[in-house]
Amino acid sequence: METKTIKQVVSFNAAPAEVYELIMDAKKHAAFAGGKVTMSRKPEGKFVVFDGYCHGYNIELTEGKKIVQAWHFVEDGWPDDHYSTCTFLFEPKEGGTKLTFTQTGVPAHKVESLKGGWKEYYWEPMKEYLKEQAK
Repeated sequence: METKTIKQVVSFNAAPAEVYELIMDAKKHAAFAGGKVTMSRKPEGKFVVFDGYCHGYNIELTEGKKIVQAWHFVEDGWPDDHYSTCTFLFEPKEGGTKLTFTQTGVPAHKVESLKGGWKEYYWEPMKEYLKEQAK
């Protein structure tokens, strides 16, 4: 199976630790993403997001700085035993956080839909959630 890499850079008006918590805290994650979320905060711990549409496990966690996770998507043409690797790097920048996101091992025919999916279901709702919390 041919795989490709997705790389996206997103800015948030919040501290790196806050943005990190949006992904790692199950309640906050569910608040912006919708659906049921379970999220282990330990390496090799498991997670489930979007009511089971995505699941996986933690590979590396550096609080407020880095998350590396293996993600499996319930998608047409996504092999049952295949995981992609998602790396979230959180860097402080003036006025907030620069998030550099890299997803490797994406089945080639899923790259375009996932690129849009990260923006629509993660980055935009995360920004909206942070805006609401700042009020």
